[in-house]
Amino acid sequence: MSNKWTVNSEQSKADFMQHVSDMYDHHKYLTIDVKKGKPRTQKQNNALHKYLEQLSDALNEAGLDMKRTLKQDVEIPWTPVSVKEFMWRPVQKALYEVESTTKPKSDQYPKIYEALNRHTSMKLGIGLQWPDRGNHGN
Repeated sequence: MSNKWTVNSEQSKADFMQHVSDMYDHHKYLTIDVKKGKPRTQKQNNALHKYLEQLSDALNEAGLDMKRTLKQDVEIPWTPVSVKEFMWRPVQKALYEVESTTKPKSDQYPKIYEALNRHTSMKLGIGLQWPDRGNHGN
């Protein structure tokens, strides 16, 4: 029997509960790690990283570099990682109080994107469509 279970129906819940009961009766000690909510899909993962790449490119092309306090005049180009850390993650954390980009539920990614895209559109003049199946690369 598998050690990984997906419980998404009354039947799978009953099967899981029976499995837990059987395992406990046999071993008398269990540690169970529960993950709530449906994780992001591979398609969402690919689209997220493509969006981060496209936004970093658009910000750089618009001359909107990252300025750090290392030296006031240092221009630091955007990268997908810096967009994730300084733009996507703060919006995600504000909306859903989760740090890792793997933690939001699949229905939360569009809402994070919409909030960030609304901001970059209104404040920076850069609005991008969420990458679809045809243009997200890997």
